[in-house]
Amino acid sequence: MVLLQKIALVITIIGAINWGLIGLFNFNLVETLFASVDILQKIIYILVGICGLINIGILFMDLDERD
Repeated sequence: MVLLQKIALVITIIGAINWGLIGLFNFNLVETLFASVDILQKIIYILVGICGLINIGILFMDLDERD
């Protein structure tokens, strides 16, 4: 489960950086990279959203736990 959360955290961070680029420079990295494939853009946004939900578990995790 820890590996899944780490992968989800990386994807969430990438999504947050994309939102930062949109807010600061009106530049959407996902749209730029995958402009010709609308379904791929949607899949990426859905994946980032799912990863964000997975990472909610980090809020409730005991940070002293070691696996």
